Amino acid sequence: MFLYTSEINIFYLFLRVIMQDYFNRTRFIMVGTSHPGNVGSAARAIKTMGFKELVLAAPQYPDLHKHPDAIALASGAVDILDTAIICNTLEQALAPITLAFGLTARSRDMGPPVVDIRQAAIESTHHLSDNSNTQIAIILGPERIGLDNQQISLCHRICHIPANPAYNSLNVAQALQLAAWELRYAYSSQVKESTTHDHHPLLASHAKVEALIQHWQEALEHIGFLNPAHPKKLMPRMRHWFNRSQLTQEETDMMRGVCTQILKLPSSFSNHQESDNNK
Repeated sequence: MFLYTSEINIFYLFLRVIMQDYFNRTRFIMVGTSHPGNVGSAARAIKTMGFKELVLAAPQYPDLHKHPDAIALASGAVDILDTAIICNTLEQALAPITLAFGLTARSRDMGPPVVDIRQAAIESTHHLSDNSNTQIAIILGPERIGLDNQQISLCHRICHIPANPAYNSLNVAQALQLAAWELRYAYSSQVKESTTHDHHPLLASHAKVEALIQHWQEALEHIGFLNPAHPKKLMPRMRHWFNRSQLTQEETDMMRGVCTQILKLPSSFSNHQESDNNK
């Protein structure tokens, strides 16, 4: 199947919006941290994987994220430090979270179900895709002692990173980097899989496809990709693409969800520039 350049651009816009939505609903929480260097390294670790929400819950010292060591080790991720959320308690940090993973190498006699980081990433992906109001969190304890039992009790899952059984010591930034990578990989895989047609679910009706096309037109106008005064051939091409693709009901619902999210963006998102792809 061959796609027009404009179709390819919109396809990648579609993927980018979904991925960014997943990233925006993921936070990394450091509990009781005391080393500013670790905070800076953590900021760098999550930014390299596309995430931006770092939360310091009950830090040992005020303004750790503003310390020169934190800024130095952030190495270009100072924006993550600048927007870091400071909470007095872990409970406060978890307030908006619907699925929390406590990252620890220690085994517990009691507590939530145990998963490894890859299983956690896959579960997070399904959790975020099921409902747009869900949020997930990866939680790490203090550098020396990790999460205590009371903190673990606030989590939905205990999560571990499989490592050398004889020496499984990872510092906070290393653990966050691995967790962020697994989440990014799982999010990307789920988004790509959702656009393939290797199964045979119910196809979308003509009415559903037409409703999607109308919704897409509104979304594209909103971000400046389509100029309603000079639409040219973009929408006929989009209609041809959607019809040729034989969209399923699930796919039309998902893509309309993307449109809804696009329409929530400020109109300045596009800088009000017309796209050359309207040709």
